[in-house]
Amino acid sequence: METFVQQIINGLVLGSMYALVALGYTMVYGIINLINFAHGEILMVGAMVSWTVVTELADTGLPGWVLMLIALACAVVVCTLLNFLVEKIAYRPLRSAPRLAPLITAMGMSLLLQTLAMIVWKPNPKPFPLLLPTDPINLGGPVISVTQVIILITTVVILGGLLWLVNHTKLGRAMRATAENPKVAGLMGVKPDMVISATFVIGAALAAVAGMMWAANYGTVQHSMGFMPGLKAFTAAVLGGIGNLAGAMVGGVLLGLIEAIGAGYLGDLTGGILGSHYADIFAFVALILVLTLRPSGLLGERVADRA
Repeated sequence: METFVQQIINGLVLGSMYALVALGYTMVYGIINLINFAHGEILMVGAMVSWTVVTELADTGLPGWVLMLIALACAVVVCTLLNFLVEKIAYRPLRSAPRLAPLITAMGMSLLLQTLAMIVWKPNPKPFPLLLPTDPINLGGPVISVTQVIILITTVVILGGLLWLVNHTKLGRAMRATAENPKVAGLMGVKPDMVISATFVIGAALAAVAGMMWAANYGTVQHSMGFMPGLKAFTAAVLGGIGNLAGAMVGGVLLGLIEAIGAGYLGDLTGGILGSHYADIFAFVALILVLTLRPSGLLGERVADRA
């Protein structure tokens, strides 16, 4: 039973990070129907920038939590600027092109960002410094680290803030109007280009936070680290219903739980045959089953057909 509870905790932490990145996918898709496959690389850039800042400031004597806040702020700034430029240079000129063109461009941008990161930060994995207390918190058998507690709390706060922004602010109303019909929204005084850029910026900030979380939780960074989390986050968005913010959250958490329980708890039951090395199997099998039984995802797609 303790093992099962421990896997639940690990799954919630993993799913929280997936949910943050999945929200970036679903926001962009909900507004311009684009699957931004370069979004995982934004997570990677956030992690690498965080590592750079932390290592450069390691000898300053600042407390670990201060270093994390400074590194996070730098990562958010760099990632939002990068994603803003990616949208403006790579995606905006193709907005009226056939859907295959921006899709291929997104894949190319993903490879480009990976290559540039490899040149800037070199290809070897780098250990991420331990900035917070490492003593685990005992929950009566299962344990949770201080880093994991902060990840869970931060994710809940961010998700609540994002829902408030989308549903109760002027920018959120502009986003929903642009998602319905950008031409009509433009006639009503909304600036679609500004809204789309803001969506990419918000998604990049979420990916930067997730990148910092990923680096702090797993203790290592490298130039190719964004591919698999990005793919899993896209899977989570589809699982919950791409275009639906609540669906992205549910899909991310559910995918994390499926992966952790499948790799850990079921791995023990099968004598290690289906262990952590096969974690990806459980995630993608779950996706296939959900899309077979409910193609629109668990909570359905809420993207309106455009005239």
